[in-house]
Amino acid sequence: MKSLLPLILSAYPFAAVAQSQAPSAPSDAPSPAPSDVPSPKTTEVMVILTARQGVTRQQIMNIMPAEIRATVKLYLDGKIRQWYSRGDGRGVIFLIDAQTVEEAHAVIDAMPLSKENVMDHQYIPVGPLLPLAALLSR
Repeated sequence: MKSLLPLILSAYPFAAVAQSQAPSAPSDAPSPAPSDVPSPKTTEVMVILTARQGVTRQQIMNIMPAEIRATVKLYLDGKIRQWYSRGDGRGVIFLIDAQTVEEAHAVIDAMPLSKENVMDHQYIPVGPLLPLAALLSR
């Protein structure tokens, strides 16, 4: 079993490259999984929010007090599990407690910045690392 772990971990870079070379779907649609590769159960949805082209910092800052209150409430309610600032300063990343992209959409669409249509959203369903199951089968 110990000898499988390095093999599994060494496959991650290849899987990432293969996935990055696949044709892309619309930004809010989940990418289809290859038919021969099982998909993980979605346990969260990563939402990447980016300021729309042409939206000024001042427009966003005018809405920010309400956005912060809504974000904190969702965090305290357990809907937002983690939140991060984008390294480029153009938005945020949320990990939403949702089983589907549609559930995450409902959470994000109710927030003030979304209601004002000043942010673009990208939804990525995420789940457990499936290759780890190989460690349990031996």
